[in-house]
Amino acid sequence: MSVQLPAQELIRFDAPGAATVSSPTCAGLCGTTAFANNNAGDIVGSFTDTNVVPHGFLRRPDGRIISFDAPGAGLGAGLDQGTIAYGINDLGVIAGQFQDAGNVFHGFVRFPDGSFATFEAPGAGTGAYQGTVAYNINLEGATAGVYFDGSNVEHGFVRSHTGEITTFDPPDSVGTMVCEETCLNLEGAITGFFQDASNTIHGFVRRPDGNITQIDAPGAGTGNYLGTIAASVNLDGEITGYFVNPNNLAYGFVLTADSFTTFDVPRAGAGAGQGTAAFSINLPGAVTGEFLDSNGAMHGFARSARGAIATFDAPGAGTGAGQGTRPSTNNAQGVVTGWYVDANNLNHGFLWIP
Repeated sequence: MSVQLPAQELIRFDAPGAATVSSPTCAGLCGTTAFANNNAGDIVGSFTDTNVVPHGFLRRPDGRIISFDAPGAGLGAGLDQGTIAYGINDLGVIAGQFQDAGNVFHGFVRFPDGSFATFEAPGAGTGAYQGTVAYNINLEGATAGVYFDGSNVEHGFVRSHTGEITTFDPPDSVGTMVCEETCLNLEGAITGFFQDASNTIHGFVRRPDGNITQIDAPGAGTGNYLGTIAASVNLDGEITGYFVNPNNLAYGFVLTADSFTTFDVPRAGAGAGQGTAAFSINLPGAVTGEFLDSNGAMHGFARSARGAIATFDAPGAGTGAGQGTRPSTNNAQGVVTGWYVDANNLNHGFLWIP
């Protein structure tokens, strides 16, 4: 069952100082891009200014937006370095990455008082486009993400709230991705995906004891960068994500302790590179994500734990390929944040309230 919801359920926003025109320099993230929300109603993300400099932002529940830059972030005009906030816990502690003037990535944690802790994963490279990226933070203050070594190979890491960092890769991985925003739960379970030597993608979950289990959806393709992408884990250990079949068509899934459920949004396109992708699962088991239509435009969806699907579009979202509405996370109340891309390929934040 799919229901199109009215536009008045969706609030749009832009960070003060955000660019008002797109640029090829900022790699699809021009304007305001919202990455995560917490149960208190806070939202974090990044925005690019008119000089194509990324800055982090925190949007409070009353709509007030606070911008910030991590210490050491590159601020050169047109260089697309700067600060990106990816995750926020319910205490208001934020995790993300900044890129310095040499294009090296570094992880950071920002505390509610505005102070920062920055860190590097052991083995992280120090060359351009190498280094450490923090994608997730849980209520305890632990973070998880990836680092790029001196050979530009990607690996996973988890950092405790006291600063101890453990690095890891699933067996057979030639490149490990800890997924963004909601991929580290309070118990310390981490999810994501990895690429094997045949270019097949597999999901994984890493338990708090370090044990890693591979996830392969029934019907997932092999080779040619097809396969299974785990994208979020909740406190109960339920995982959502999507898989790409041999025809390069995507379907969402929810993995629980006793079931593996696949689904697609009825309005999703059925051509190669189209379909349904789930990105976040909250504690009650509701899922949010995007589906691509037959034109390649993005649309948002919310799926209840019982399987009912609602779809939504931000007013002003473009309808061309690569444009439209792109949810990112949903909190325990089912409130969704993300961004939409307008007809001029500029990003804007949104908040959808069910």
